[in-house]
Amino acid sequence: MLPGQTLQCPRAWEWTNQELNPLFFPNHFPGQLIYQAASPDEEALVTAARNFGYVFLSRTQDTITTSELGVKRTYQVLAMLDFNSVRKRMSVLLRDPEGTIHLYTKGADTVIFERLQDDGPIEIATEKALGAFAEETLRTLCLASKKVEEKVYKEWKKRHHAASVLLQNRAQELDKVYEEIEQDLQLLGATAIEDKLQEGVPDTIHLLKKGNIKVWVLTGDKQETAVNIGYACRLLSDDMEMLDAYWESNNNLSNSQEPLTREKFCQPGPRRHNKMALVVTGDFLVHIPVIPLNHDRLDAFEAFVDLATQCQAVICCRVTPKQKAMIVQLVKKHKQAITLAIGDGANDINMIKTADIGVGISGQEGMQAVQSSDYALAQFSYLQRLLLVHGRWSYLRICKFLRYFFYKTFASMMVQIWFAFYSGFTAQPLYEAWFLALYNVFYTAYPVLSMGLLEKDMSAPKCLEFPEQYCVGQKDQLFNYWVFFVALVHGTATSLVNFYVTLWAFEDMAGLGGICDYQSFAVTVATSALLSVIVEIMMDIKFWTLLSALAITVSLLLFSLLSYVTQNFRAYRAAPSIFRFPFANQNALTDPYILLVVLLTVAVNTIPSLTIRLLSQIIATKSIHDKPQYWKTQKETNNVELRSHFCRNSLLRRSSYAFSHKEGYADLIARGASLRKKAPAASQSPDNSHLPTTTEGQSPQPEMK
Repeated sequence: MLPGQTLQCPRAWEWTNQELNPLFFPNHFPGQLIYQAASPDEEALVTAARNFGYVFLSRTQDTITTSELGVKRTYQVLAMLDFNSVRKRMSVLLRDPEGTIHLYTKGADTVIFERLQDDGPIEIATEKALGAFAEETLRTLCLASKKVEEKVYKEWKKRHHAASVLLQNRAQELDKVYEEIEQDLQLLGATAIEDKLQEGVPDTIHLLKKGNIKVWVLTGDKQETAVNIGYACRLLSDDMEMLDAYWESNNNLSNSQEPLTREKFCQPGPRRHNKMALVVTGDFLVHIPVIPLNHDRLDAFEAFVDLATQCQAVICCRVTPKQKAMIVQLVKKHKQAITLAIGDGANDINMIKTADIGVGISGQEGMQAVQSSDYALAQFSYLQRLLLVHGRWSYLRICKFLRYFFYKTFASMMVQIWFAFYSGFTAQPLYEAWFLALYNVFYTAYPVLSMGLLEKDMSAPKCLEFPEQYCVGQKDQLFNYWVFFVALVHGTATSLVNFYVTLWAFEDMAGLGGICDYQSFAVTVATSALLSVIVEIMMDIKFWTLLSALAITVSLLLFSLLSYVTQNFRAYRAAPSIFRFPFANQNALTDPYILLVVLLTVAVNTIPSLTIRLLSQIIATKSIHDKPQYWKTQKETNNVELRSHFCRNSLLRRSSYAFSHKEGYADLIARGASLRKKAPAASQSPDNSHLPTTTEGQSPQPEMK
């Protein structure tokens, strides 16, 4: 199960510096001024203002310095009202050089429009512009401001200080204080930024869907924007039936506080299509708790989860970072699915940490998501190799490693049980103590490690060509209780052959000139066990490399060398209680009869296993030829034009806030913990003579790759 990502992927260009600062700073380089920002929206807005002659020069803990049409002005920062996923906005109180106090607010259009003065022509025009931006899949923010009287500010400052020093419920009280002053705003306008999909995103999502991976898109964009991105990235197709989740209520949905019951959840009528896609909004998710509180809620909750998991695609739009994490937790808890969350911004951190596997994209949105993830990728398209290639190879290697490890352990150690029946259960070991100590460390470790590191059954291009093979891991076909049981039976059968064939052969060796001693018997069984498991792994390996051949060769050489060292007569004379098998290998393995016994046991163990492998291969090849359509995965698809698939009959306020930073930056600025040292005065000259100009006299944008 792949919960999905915001699809607000990094742009085609990247920052010139390697890592973004969590705050906003200008960098003064010879001949140019380059900005750093936690959000591309902030960088785009400040860069655009600079191109019109309003240049952001520097910032300290308490001041902001700008150059406005060549005039240097310094503003005093009185307070910063921090962003969080509930407020969906951020504000700052400034005192201009004339002494007037201003409040500037940026945030989602829904929360900004709710706090404006009486509607006017600018609000209607801005709503139309927001609708047009959404049809072009742009991410938007609204800007508003107001003047604050000195008396009002002083009274508000007292309440703000009292709330900021509370030891309990500080965040809730601060939100209440922020709410008091963020009222009766005047709309300044809206910003829109293009959020391009990276190259390869549509193909990646298409391959993931073919690999039976459910893709959920969790985003804060508007519904039109999110759905159009879904079509652009091939998550949605024209043959899908679009379902909108909503709650039956006589009241407005956003204001409804009625308890959730099964009757309020509306499911679609008879299905007209085999493929369905579900569109969910953040207002709808408010009614969905991760843990249902009563039976009615449980029924409705299960109905929603069942419907969502039956759909081929799910898009959750206008969701907060907290709701993203809640959706991931919902799927983990109630569907017992393995979840992977991928995101590129700080608003995806909660989702990334909640998922079983977190992937961060390092790009335009900063490094916050990468620092909180398990895997870091430069582009979204690399996800197809991470899952369909390396993920599948990793599953194959681990399963083969475990199966072979269990087999070789049972094959060599079960003989101790059979020997106990002939030793009177005296706990006498059959093998030499040094063989037991070195068997898993040197004799059989390297072949299984080479297989666990290098094994492949398909090349990388073939894994991407046939993504359906990823379903093998989803169904636990390569390692399960049955595979473990087969390994147990196989290892037990190998141990029986090694012990009783050797015992049968040694019964005819009694008498003068015969080798029938206990040490020779132990060496014969041990050699048969080692060679049997070595031949088995040679048949198991499908991807032979020089390292694989070297690992097997080294294992056999170590067995010969260490056997000679531990069975040396000098070692026996030095410590007879430790080295109890002097010349045992040399005496036994130089006898042709013993060598024939070892060859017989290895052949008896190998022939049935080889026969079963050949029959399985023949049956598998026949089934593939019987179903040729299963391998036909390449399908021609038409490019989808990026236009709205919604009929806009009315102006609807939708949240498409594009914040990529997280709560707490206002506190960092207020404490000055991350502020840089003030730049040299020469680089902050108000006449901007150090900046190159274009033919129109405007400063160019920062150089970007």
